Amino acid sequence: MAHNPGFLKLVNDAKSRVEQIDLEGYRGMLESGEDHILVDTREDSEWAAGHVAGAVHLSKGVIERDIETKVPDKAKTLVLYCGGGFRSALVADSLQKMGYANAISLDGGWRALKESGLPLEK
Repeated sequence: MAHNPGFLKLVNDAKSRVEQIDLEGYRGMLESGEDHILVDTREDSEWAAGHVAGAVHLSKGVIERDIETKVPDKAKTLVLYCGGGFRSALVADSLQKMGYANAISLDGGWRALKESGLPLEK
């Protein structure tokens, strides 16, 4: 998908401040048993079409409103994914501003996850 320059500027600015991992890094977290919550930040229709088994759904449109209820522990590691890693970087940036110290954006997002061999569900 081709993104508009203003959006890319916003995303690149957010990416300069947030931690990112790729699929290999995420697999490492899983293999080591690192405690975390996988959060799908995509829209409802994207979630309904398929998502990683066990993920929590908090779309970019509501996560800032609902995160403190769903995950009150601001030290909890949150691995955020969207379609490709752009929206999740924006969300990670917002969550850091809210005091979530371990918000990580998964670079490659759903496109990488659906080819990863991890269990998926609808």
